[in-house]
Amino acid sequence: MKVLIVVNDPKDWPLAISEVEIVPARAYLTDAAYAEMTSARVFNLCKSYRYQSTGYYVSLLAAARGHKPLPDVATIQDFKTQAIIRIASDDLDQIIQQSLGQIKSPEFVVSIYFGHNVAKRHEKLAQQLFKIFQAPFLRASFSHNEKDGKWQLAGITPIAASDIPEDHRDFAVEMAREYFKGRHRIFHRRRTARYDLAILHDPAEAEVPSNAKGLQRMVKAAEAVGFATEFIQKDDYGRLAEFDALFIRETTNVLHHTYRFARRGVAEGLVVIDDPESILRCTNKVFLAEILTRHRIPIPKTRIVHQGNWQQFAAELGFPCVLKKPDSSFSQGVVKVENEAELARELPALLQKSELVIAQEFMPTTFDWRVGVFDGQPLFACKYFMASKHWQIIKRDSAGRKLTDGEAETLPVEHCPPGLIKLALKASALIGDGLYGVDIKQVGNRFYLVEINDNPNIDAGVEDRVLKDELYLRLMRVFARRVDERKGGGLWA
Repeated sequence: MKVLIVVNDPKDWPLAISEVEIVPARAYLTDAAYAEMTSARVFNLCKSYRYQSTGYYVSLLAAARGHKPLPDVATIQDFKTQAIIRIASDDLDQIIQQSLGQIKSPEFVVSIYFGHNVAKRHEKLAQQLFKIFQAPFLRASFSHNEKDGKWQLAGITPIAASDIPEDHRDFAVEMAREYFKGRHRIFHRRRTARYDLAILHDPAEAEVPSNAKGLQRMVKAAEAVGFATEFIQKDDYGRLAEFDALFIRETTNVLHHTYRFARRGVAEGLVVIDDPESILRCTNKVFLAEILTRHRIPIPKTRIVHQGNWQQFAAELGFPCVLKKPDSSFSQGVVKVENEAELARELPALLQKSELVIAQEFMPTTFDWRVGVFDGQPLFACKYFMASKHWQIIKRDSAGRKLTDGEAETLPVEHCPPGLIKLALKASALIGDGLYGVDIKQVGNRFYLVEINDNPNIDAGVEDRVLKDELYLRLMRVFARRVDERKGGGLWA
C-alpha cells in the first residue's frame, strides 16, 4: 500500500522518509495519477481541515477513492463535536487526572505527535487521545474545574506541520519516522488480502458473545473468503478508517463505546455488524414491545409500565409476572415477582432508572428457542434449557454474578418446526438485515416471541454444533459480499 503525506506546500515537510511520498495537496486533488491509485494511506497534514477547505477535501476524496485518510472526515467532524469531546474526557478521566494532577495552572495544553508527547509523564495520555482522534499532529486543551478539582478535556484540534513549534520540530520528525517504520510492516502483512476486517472484542468481559475458540474460527473463515482480520479494542476507535468491515463481538448498549464504534463505522463506509440501528432497536425492550405489537407478532401478554399505571397492570397480567429493564441482557435486569408485596418492592427501583419498564406474563417452559438470523436467513437454531431449579437460562446471585446456566441443544434448522422459523424471520425483518438472536417460547404447538437480540452468542461447541465451520463461512461470505457491493458502486466506488 502506497503511503502519501499530503501538505499544502512540500516545504512544510522537509523530512525524507523511505517509501513515503510527499504530495502537494493541489496535486492530490487534481492529478489523475492519484485518483486512479487503487490503494493508499493518506496522511493529511494540510494547514486547515475546516469545512470545504483544501484539507477537508483531501480527506473526503481519499475516502471516495478507497484510500485510507488520516484524519478521516469523521475525525474532522469529531474535533468540532462537544459531545464526542465530553465522552472522550469521561472515558480517559483516570489517565487525565494522573497526567495533569500536579499542574497548578487553570489551563494546560498537550501537543501530540503521532501519539507521543515531548514529556514522558504525558505519554500515556497522548497515546490514548491519538487512538480516539487519529490525526498526525494534535493539540489537546484541558481546563481545571475548581469545584471538583478535576481536569477535563476542553477541546482538541489538529496541527499543521508548519505550525509545530520550533523546539518540538525535531521530536515530531523523529516520531513520524518511527511511526512510518512501524506502519510499513503492517501494510506488508496485509497486502495479500482483498479486504480488512476488524473484530471488536473485550478480553476482560465476563460474559462474551463469542468464546475464544469461536473467535478463532471466525478469523479462519474470514481469511478463507479474502479478509485480513485484526482484533481491536475500545481504544482503537480512531483506527476504524483502516478497515473495510467491522464485526462487533462485545455486549452492545446504546450508552457504550460499542454503539459509538457502530456509528463511526457506518459513517466511514464500513460494513458493520451490529449496525447502530439494530443496536438501538434491539437493546430497548420498550421499542420491541411496541413494534411487535403493532405488527401483530404473537408475544406473551405485555404491558409498558410507568409511574401512572404501575398499580393497575398486575390485575391484567396476574402473578407471577416478569419485570424487565428496557436494556437488560444476559438475564440481568429481569425480575420475577410472585405477589403484590414483591411488586411494590421491585418495581420502584426499576422506575428510578427508567421512565418506562416492561412487564410480561410469566410463561413457564423447560427451554427457550433461539433462532439465529443473518441477512434474512436462518443461521442456527438452539434450545436453551433453564438452569437447574431456576426459571431462567442463567442463574445469578443477589449481586448479579452468574452461578450456573442451563444446557443447550443445537438442531438443524430444517428439522425445526416451520412455524418457529417463519416467526423468527418475520420478526427479525422488522429490525433489519443484520445478525439477530430471536428468542421464542413454545407452548404446545404455539410460538410466542420473547425478544430479539442483536449481537447474539456464537460460541464454538454450542451454536456451531450442527454447521461447524460452515456457520462461520456463512457469516463471512455475507461480509465479503456486502463489502464487494459497497466497493463496486455508489459513494465509495
